[in-house]
Amino acid sequence: MTNAGPARITVQRRVEWSDTDAAGHQHFTAVLRWVEEAELLMHERLGIAELTVGRCPRVRVEADFTRRLAPQQLVEVELSVAHVGRSSISYRFEVSHCGELAARGIVVAALVAPGAGAVGWPEDARDTLLGGGAVRGEHYAS
Repeated sequence: MTNAGPARITVQRRVEWSDTDAAGHQHFTAVLRWVEEAELLMHERLGIAELTVGRCPRVRVEADFTRRLAPQQLVEVELSVAHVGRSSISYRFEVSHCGELAARGIVVAALVAPGAGAVGWPEDARDTLLGGGAVRGEHYAS
């Protein structure tokens, strides 16, 4: 595999009414859900979802919210692998609307064995995550 850099993906999502809170803008959990959707799609496209789905609980989440998002706005969610440790993986994410940053942060997950604790990343999965480069995302038709 040629090293195209760490795996990364960009997906578009529409802010749904159910993604908003009583103040009329995005609920903070909506951003985290969009990030998880991007992660799953990345893992599916990289061919490692069978290894990771249901086996990567979050151990740390950090987010900064810089702009309000309203229902029906189209957002871009960019997710990239920042680091792969022995059993952990760190991602960086940004959510933007019309080129303006709305949220950014870090998500750290650990690979675990069913019914057990953390396990090391298999070498082929590590290589895929660190060298997968840009992965085809999902975008709404213009």
